[in-house]
Amino acid sequence: MNEQIIILDFGSQYTQVIARRIRECNVYSTILPYNTPAAEIARLAPKGIILSGGPNSVYAKGAPMPDKGIFAFGVPVLGICYGVQLLAHFLGGRVEKGLKREYGKGTLTVKDASCALFRKLPDSLQVWNSHGDKLTKLPKGFVSVATTENSEYAAIEDHARKFFGLQFHPEVVHSPRGKEVLANFVHGVCGCGKSWTMRSYVEQAVEEIRAQVGSERVILGLSGGVDSSVAAALIHKAIGDQLTCIFVNNGLLRAHEAAVVQEVFGRNFKVKLQYEDASALFLRKLKGVTDPERKRKVIGKAFIDVFQAATKRAGKSKFLAQGTLYPDVIESIPIAGNPAAMIKSHHNVGGLPKNMKFKLVEPLARLFKDEVRQLGLELGLPKEIVYRQPFPGPGLAVRILGEVTEAKCAILRNADAIVVEEMKASGLYYKIWQSFAVLLPCKSVGVMGDERTYDYTLAIRAVESQDGMTADWVKLPYPLLEKLSSRIINEVKGVNRCVFDITSKPPGTIEWE
Repeated sequence: MNEQIIILDFGSQYTQVIARRIRECNVYSTILPYNTPAAEIARLAPKGIILSGGPNSVYAKGAPMPDKGIFAFGVPVLGICYGVQLLAHFLGGRVEKGLKREYGKGTLTVKDASCALFRKLPDSLQVWNSHGDKLTKLPKGFVSVATTENSEYAAIEDHARKFFGLQFHPEVVHSPRGKEVLANFVHGVCGCGKSWTMRSYVEQAVEEIRAQVGSERVILGLSGGVDSSVAAALIHKAIGDQLTCIFVNNGLLRAHEAAVVQEVFGRNFKVKLQYEDASALFLRKLKGVTDPERKRKVIGKAFIDVFQAATKRAGKSKFLAQGTLYPDVIESIPIAGNPAAMIKSHHNVGGLPKNMKFKLVEPLARLFKDEVRQLGLELGLPKEIVYRQPFPGPGLAVRILGEVTEAKCAILRNADAIVVEEMKASGLYYKIWQSFAVLLPCKSVGVMGDERTYDYTLAIRAVESQDGMTADWVKLPYPLLEKLSSRIINEVKGVNRCVFDITSKPPGTIEWE
């Protein structure tokens, strides 16, 4: 990469969001650990450096600190939240615990419109704060260029050295003009062009995969979902037949899933595809299991057993590829070595048993879902796969409340196919996050023709979301709801009642289990 911005990670859950915003400016960004030696950073010849936020206080014992040599490079530096406090701490200012903490929305008042960060922006901006400490004394050479209700130093600048600090988070969606602030930094201050694109990411990723793998073989568990499909296409582009994809049919797949995967990857992309039909095994293991968490564990263990046996049949491989995305990573592992920064622990990141001695290849781990979709299109994957709505790892099992049986899977699979078909016909399928059917563990009385029925109830779920972390239910048009209900009840044997889920996340979850 000829031009890049280095982001030093001090443990913020938003670090990769900063990188994403920089990429949206068509500028490449590299995230490095906070303690990366200055000499190593210098070899990368960055056009600018960003110091991320983080959960620590700069005056706390053991607080993460950068190599002070970065301030002598002569390149622009932008500190965000904890990063601005680091600037003050290293350069002679003062940071203290605030009397009032600032969390959530705030109003930024720009005092100096000549500051390059606020070029072509209004004097008042909505911003998102998340900090308890505050600057109480500026380092020599710095001036305050913007304030908030609780901070007279919400944005600071050392014009001569091109050092800047922001007490708020410009990278998050709750700072609506924040991307423009970052664009002003990378283009206006650092002088970067707009040469980085998803095509250049493909070229870079291919080089990195080849360098990591060499002549060794790679195994990838292909599910047919967006993430594993894009990972498979990218790795295959890099190393061809060195890659073997293992596709496990667990009996919990969507309609026509197995056939589509074999058609697209086996016949069209000419990927070495190993098909494992373990549907009977999974359904047998799930017999009598009703607890949602127990279901997931049973499915996870069965998958590991099947996959482990399949890898032995595939032949010796040194690497295991995964379609891990950045949101999976930040929710599953400590950030910047800080266990307190871990959000969740349930994602299966590196969750295969230790006796499977593979090295991991995770070419998507720096990307968000929408970026992965862009990458998929760049690689030539069909729209039906690239823009397929998210599907849970345990498959239909988490959309069947209660015991999972082959008969219930057939009911839900047929109903879900109708939901997908009608959502596509309405033009809404590719516009929202998810829409699907859920089979409830209760039956009710109905009348079909002249006969009394006693069949299952099916719920329809449709949500809008940007990242799956929060979601709102979609107000589907009444005629569409009517058609969905009519078709499902008429065409799916075993269902005589449909309901529509109007719960947002939170308090509910997107999936029912």
